[in-house]
Amino acid sequence: MAQAQAARTIIGRDTSKPPEADGIYTAGCGEPAPWRIGVPFDLHLMIFGDSTAAGVGCATAEEVLGVRLARGLAEATRRRIRLSTKAISGATSKGLAGQVDAMFVAGPPPDAAVILVGANDVTKKHSVLASAQRLRRAVSRLREAGSVVVVGTCPDLGTVVAIPQPLRTVVHGWSVRLARAQTAATLAADGIAVPMGDLLGRDFRSTPEALFSADGFHPSAAGYELAAAHLLPALLREIGAPEPGVPHHIVAT
Repeated sequence: MAQAQAARTIIGRDTSKPPEADGIYTAGCGEPAPWRIGVPFDLHLMIFGDSTAAGVGCATAEEVLGVRLARGLAEATRRRIRLSTKAISGATSKGLAGQVDAMFVAGPPPDAAVILVGANDVTKKHSVLASAQRLRRAVSRLREAGSVVVVGTCPDLGTVVAIPQPLRTVVHGWSVRLARAQTAATLAADGIAVPMGDLLGRDFRSTPEALFSADGFHPSAAGYELAAAHLLPALLREIGAPEPGVPHHIVAT
């Protein structure tokens, strides 16, 4: 527990509000159109999870992960994509139930949901099993409501260079164990798991100055672009749309 508290003390916290990003995105559009009741759209994308899902570390809305995914869906499908964000900075898997509750209160379930959660579970040293079970329940509720669900599993916190050794090795191990449990939980609930730590860890470890934002913990614009490049193909597969190739500079392991 002392190690977890040390990790939270060392890791920089960006308390700024993420850029407002929700709206309706179409292929080739500039600013998204605001959504209100009665405004038509073809596919509703909703983002759940923590500060990374919300876009902390981004300077503009265009850098936000949800926007990158919405624009990618719009370009690939030529559909009008409504983006809604339920993610909350600082959330752990305990907060997913409330975010899904808020979705049901606000209106019909989305066509597609993306969940990114886990980093705060690691730094708060939550039980791996309990965290994975909470994720499974959230995925199950969304799937039962008819949404396709793509989960970006826990990132590798061992890439955060501000965390000194040997603590960095410890949080790497926690991250890996949680990501594996999240993958099993997601698949058991009929969702799709994208192993973010495996896919992004090498790049974040080799070029942290480019892929982390100023706080040294959240992704930079380039880091979010990298994450979106791995999540978008999974989303496109799940909605039955053609998927683009992963850019040649993206390193998958």
